[in-house]
Amino acid sequence: LEQLSDVHSGGQDMVIHRTAVPAPATACTLKVGPKKEVAECKEKFASSVDPTVSQMFMLDRVFNPEGKSLTPMRGFKYSSWSPLGCDANGRCLLAALTMDNRLTIHANLNRLQWVQLVDLTELYGERLFEASYRLCKADAPCGELGDFPEFQRRHSMQTPVRMEWSGICTTQQVKHNNECRDVGSVLMAVLFENGNIAVWQFQLPFLGKESITSCNTIESGISSPSVLSWWEYEHNNRKMSGLIVGSAYGPVKIIPVNLKAVKGYFTLRQPVVLWQEMDQLPVHSIKCIPLYHPYQKCSCSLVVAARGPYVFWCLLLISKAGLNVHNSHVTGLHSLPIVSMTADKQNGTVYTCSTDGKVRQLIPIFTDVALKFEHQLIKLSEVFGCVRTHGIAVSPCGAYLAVITTEGMVNGLHPVNKNYQVQFVTLKTFEEAAAQLLESSVQNLFRQVDLTDLVRWKILKDKHIPQFLQEALDKKIESCGSTYFWRFKLFLLRILYQSMQKAPSEVTWRPSHEDAKILISDSPGMGSTEDDKEEGTSKQASKQSLGDTGKGVDIDDTAEDSLHQSSDAGGREPMVEKLLEIQAQIEAVEMHLTREHMKRVLGEVYLHTWITENTSIPTRGVCDFLMSDDGYDDRTAQVLIGHILKKMNKQTFPEHCSLCKEILPFTDRKQAVCSNGHIWLRCFLTYQSCQSLVYRRCLLHDSIARHPTPEDPEWIKRLLQGPCTFCDSPVF
Repeated sequence: LEQLSDVHSGGQDMVIHRTAVPAPATACTLKVGPKKEVAECKEKFASSVDPTVSQMFMLDRVFNPEGKSLTPMRGFKYSSWSPLGCDANGRCLLAALTMDNRLTIHANLNRLQWVQLVDLTELYGERLFEASYRLCKADAPCGELGDFPEFQRRHSMQTPVRMEWSGICTTQQVKHNNECRDVGSVLMAVLFENGNIAVWQFQLPFLGKESITSCNTIESGISSPSVLSWWEYEHNNRKMSGLIVGSAYGPVKIIPVNLKAVKGYFTLRQPVVLWQEMDQLPVHSIKCIPLYHPYQKCSCSLVVAARGPYVFWCLLLISKAGLNVHNSHVTGLHSLPIVSMTADKQNGTVYTCSTDGKVRQLIPIFTDVALKFEHQLIKLSEVFGCVRTHGIAVSPCGAYLAVITTEGMVNGLHPVNKNYQVQFVTLKTFEEAAAQLLESSVQNLFRQVDLTDLVRWKILKDKHIPQFLQEALDKKIESCGSTYFWRFKLFLLRILYQSMQKAPSEVTWRPSHEDAKILISDSPGMGSTEDDKEEGTSKQASKQSLGDTGKGVDIDDTAEDSLHQSSDAGGREPMVEKLLEIQAQIEAVEMHLTREHMKRVLGEVYLHTWITENTSIPTRGVCDFLMSDDGYDDRTAQVLIGHILKKMNKQTFPEHCSLCKEILPFTDRKQAVCSNGHIWLRCFLTYQSCQSLVYRRCLLHDSIARHPTPEDPEWIKRLLQGPCTFCDSPVF
């Protein structure tokens, strides 16, 4: 479910774009040896006279994913989102684990469907097969596949339990000329049934099998592992990492991850045990939240884990004495085990839920030594009625809480059918969302879509921009001048414009079946005077009113409607003026953002071109467009244009129409029109004309951009990877 903050719609409802990842049609069989040998071993175990072997083999769905007489295991049991910026469009990848233990990575490249990029279960099975199912060469040779314990071991070492993505990190790549360039990469840790952890390293953007850099396996030493999470901690500009592993028996510990190839990354020297008691309270989920300690004046890391009906917390803090660990449990939250837990990483708030429909909010409060939690109950029954909860998730900036619910008990009876629904609960007020957007360090509207949706709803509801927000935004623009605040202003003006628009009385897509009445006096060839026309119009009006009266409308009602129409006509002029005023403001902000991006494009042209070089970007046209407005007085742009024109040495390098070879003048930032009337849309990232039938479009349909070509230099390809200059949305 992808939330959109639609600037082209006047509806107050939340806009959600829904897509689905289909489950594979074929069952996944783990590779534990040659096919013929595996088939013989399966037949041997199934017909074994020892019931401890035959029954265990027949009932274990890892050995028998196809099921035969049993129900098929088709579906997903876990999924994990990557950080933003991992796929070809700068968005998230999705790692999905099926019921039959197939781990795949998917990408949503065209917004309409998901594409499987790689099957990691298959790749890991091939790696183990080539290594004779040993982690390192020093290990003892493995046993025969015909031995049931060895058959179990080979399955256990490649049965995924959980997988989690790390944050994006930077690696150094050496080029052919011995130059080093920084390349973005992301890690994915996969926890297996036997306690091993495979750490995959992917180069960004992730395109498929060819983007896999390495795969290393770590032995965690945890028996019956149940959950996994990345521990990422920043201290004195040094990033440290590790993996937090929880067990079904209760223990929790951090495993060091050695990342030699990652620039500026460090890890622990040895494992750190956070909880060691084997108290049979299974660890259900783990969250790691980076916070700032107000008393110690340094950054710290808060680890929370759901264990039965309790929340285990651990505060990790690096001081001169080393790594300080404070831990405890929060009790009295739920009477039933916690089924789902989520955290708002902006402020450290933790949310937990149990199946009885109770959701708890836990707010960490620092003390001199460690911290304590204040918790309060969120009563879903007051919002949704009697429901059972199955899972919760908080939106990226903490504006909404998504809850999966089914019907609860009615008059002491369970419902006959279960209808699963995803419900949304607002966690922030409009004022809090607006303040967070103004003070945001992200400075990207697309990455804060949950906050902008709250602001959008408020403006559409009240039909005006609150005074405090308008004044605060104007101050930010005056003091800072960042294009982010200009884009925020454009967003507010567009929503205000939509709120002023009158909703259509009829559904716009429904065809009209009314016959149009044509007057004889208005038909061509009949020379009629103006008086005749006026008379004909009055006749038509009287005909319509008579027809309406004949349909059963009272004369009083029609008179009342005419009064309303006259009052609407009187109040329509100020509304039209208001709309024209907002439209003028929108165009002014769009022009400012266009000029700022043009300056950036010209800066790239100046830095990456030689004298009199044709870059395929209409440089001269962009320069002339910037200087065409006498009211535009930007000293930076003037100096930059002067340097570029000097470099171009009186050359113009105009664009030509591909249909008639005529020159395409640069008179409009949105389109190019040649002298023969051929119209080509302009790319908003490079201002080149898109002279092809295929191009990309912004998520909110703001602008269009061309596809990169093999002939494009690296700096043009880099420009084409940028988001929309008006709404920060990615381009598809």
